[in-house]
Amino acid sequence: MDNYHSVNIEENEPVKPEPRSTKSILLEIVQTLLLAVVLYFVIDAFMGRVRVENISMKPTLNPGEFLLVNKLAYKLGDVDHGDIVIFHYPLNPAEDYIKRVIGTPGDVVEITNGNVSVNGYTLTEDYISAPPSYSGTWTVPADSIFVLGDNRNQSSDSHTWGMVPMDNVLGRALVVYWPFSEAKILKNPEIVNAASTP
Repeated sequence: MDNYHSVNIEENEPVKPEPRSTKSILLEIVQTLLLAVVLYFVIDAFMGRVRVENISMKPTLNPGEFLLVNKLAYKLGDVDHGDIVIFHYPLNPAEDYIKRVIGTPGDVVEITNGNVSVNGYTLTEDYISAPPSYSGTWTVPADSIFVLGDNRNQSSDSHTWGMVPMDNVLGRALVVYWPFSEAKILKNPEIVNAASTP
C-alpha cells in the first residue's frame, strides 16, 4: 500500500515577492533610459518639429503652432500638388519657409483675375484667405517646385522670388500638435487634376 504524505496549505497565505536589489533597480532604470534615447534618435531621424512663425499660411496655419514634419516624405516618394512643405529659402538657405505646393516639375502655373490654374485647370482653393491680387505665368523646371502661401496676398513665395529646388525641401508637414485646441491632421486637398494636361 502506498504511503501518502499530506501537506497543509493555507489557501489565503500571500506569496511574498523576493526583495529586489538596488543593483537590479538601477539596471532597469539605465535600460529604460537607453531605450528612450535610442527611440528619440530613431524618431528624430525621420520626424521633425517646426514652429510656424508668420501669417503667410493663414488660415490653414497660425503663428505659434507646432507641426510634425515627415523628413523622409520625398526621399521615399514624390511631391504632390497641395502638399504643405518646409524648405530652405532659396535666397537665404539659413531661413526655413513653409508653403503649399502648387506646381511640380513640368507644370505651367498661371495666376490671373484672382484664379490660379495649373496646366489649364483652375484650382479649387477653399483653404486660402483671399484670392491673389497679382498675376503671372511660370513654368516649373525639373527638380523644382512652385509654392504659394495660403494667405496669398501676405506671402513671400514663388510668385515673387521663383522656384524652390527639391534639394532645399526638408519635408512634408503632417500634423499640427500644439496648441492642443488647434491640433489637426494636415490633409492634402484635392485642389485640381493638376497632374493632367488639358
